[in-house]
Amino acid sequence: MTTQQVASRYYELAKQQKWTEIQDELYGQDVVNKEPEHAAAFGVPTLTAGLDAVKAKGEARRKLIEAIHGQECSAPVVGGKFFSVSMSRDVTFIGRPRVTLEEIAVFEVRDGKIVLEQFFY
Repeated sequence: MTTQQVASRYYELAKQQKWTEIQDELYGQDVVNKEPEHAAAFGVPTLTAGLDAVKAKGEARRKLIEAIHGQECSAPVVGGKFFSVSMSRDVTFIGRPRVTLEEIAVFEVRDGKIVLEQFFY
């Protein structure tokens, strides 16, 4: 798949909130996840490598959520081997007040698979 095709498929699945399917279908085995440095203060690893580790991180994060009140993902912007989306989530974490999270996600595609995801928030 081209970067545009991966980006379009990502967007299609994101609109349906099929995050696990995105990872299963579009991520490469050696995918790397990068979070901003300030995420470490919240117990979020800033660097995670490998599909199994990225999936486990996502699953652990989902277990902290009490309720999702709404989610949005923008249409992707593609440039070369990269695409980006803006995402927001209205969420209540267990034992915490309701909050709206907003971020920009940048993805690198190689050989038809996402090999890097980097989040800015």
